Amino acid sequence: MSAINPKPMFDAKGWRLTEQERDLTTLARDFGETTLASRAHRWDQQATFPLENYHDMHGNGLLGIGVPKEHGGLGADYRAYMLTAAEMGRFCGATALTWNMHVCSTLWTGPLSDDLDLEPDALADHQNRRSEHFRRIVEDGAIYSQPFSEGGAAAAGAAPWSTTATPTDGGWIINGKKIFASLSGFADYYGILCGEIQESGKYSRRDTIYIAVPAKAEGVKVVGEWDPLGMRGTVSRTLIFEDVFVPDSAALMPHGLYFQAASRWPHMFMTLSPTYMGICQAAYDFTIAYLRGEIEGLPPVKRRQFPTKQLAVADMNVKLESAKALWFQAISEACPDPTKEQLMRAYTAQHVVMETAASLCALAIRTCGGQSMLKSLPLERLYRDSRCGSLMLPWTAEICLDRLGKLALYETGESDDD
Repeated sequence: MSAINPKPMFDAKGWRLTEQERDLTTLARDFGETTLASRAHRWDQQATFPLENYHDMHGNGLLGIGVPKEHGGLGADYRAYMLTAAEMGRFCGATALTWNMHVCSTLWTGPLSDDLDLEPDALADHQNRRSEHFRRIVEDGAIYSQPFSEGGAAAAGAAPWSTTATPTDGGWIINGKKIFASLSGFADYYGILCGEIQESGKYSRRDTIYIAVPAKAEGVKVVGEWDPLGMRGTVSRTLIFEDVFVPDSAALMPHGLYFQAASRWPHMFMTLSPTYMGICQAAYDFTIAYLRGEIEGLPPVKRRQFPTKQLAVADMNVKLESAKALWFQAISEACPDPTKEQLMRAYTAQHVVMETAASLCALAIRTCGGQSMLKSLPLERLYRDSRCGSLMLPWTAEICLDRLGKLALYETGESDDD
């Protein structure tokens, strides 16, 4: 099915977008309308990975959106990527969500790392290593993933990773597992966060390293079935690593830089939200087109004249525009060492977008009626996909609320024992 409403989510003039942001969002919207929208039903129905979309993104440059221009990529900064990803999310949530895992491997190693503190020698080594990762993406069309969850507290930043990297001659030996590992079985490299074991045999969160493990390396296994409620095309099966050797050149970040990034660049954890911002827009667009009798393949019956429908659409508009405005402000403030207020706004925006996606899709189905629940129409898929956002680590809806409450009531260093 073709796109319902290909108008920009964020009008370039009204939202004061840069020239780069305008061009990239236009590219994503055109790609979504001509390619992603017609394929989205297939990936969802079959719970298969949208590999064709990735081959096309290699061709149109979107696979390298976060790769710096001097390395042959499109050179998007954080906000430009986020706005572009929101446009992608309107047309195929699974493609946008998995693409995020890939793009983060370039944003984290590129512009985000450049904002942090590195000794000159470590910086030089990092620049040499990342150039090879960038080359694989731009020239070879290599797909990177970013498996995060392990089933414990590490993904929420409350404990060290259970996946370990033991130093050995020329590299590391990786052991552990990642669950809900999007792109499993289809990525060429798995960007693994793991704890580097120290000489004492122990490690902490500060010892986290970020390593690209080749999918074809000996000891890498993909296990389990994949038949979820929503985001079915992400194919997020479990990854197992059993004595997997990776060389020193596989490091995506120098030792200690991930811990510094997680502490000083927290907006890095908002990159799941654009997909759901796009889903919000798509649900609203479908409802407008449905009530106007403009859905392809359905009789041109108008239902817009009923006051109940008009009020419901007005409610949807308020929710959508409120979420967009807050989210746009939060991503515009992304920077190293944000203020307390900026961090709180980021948590708030993440929570609002994820919860609004679910509520907007539910309201869209209620407003459009029973016919909108047919699997032949995109709203049913949008509804199921929207249910997944609030559960996603590291910033689930509950974690956002917990941190917001603490930040509001406590200043740095305060405790109730004072």
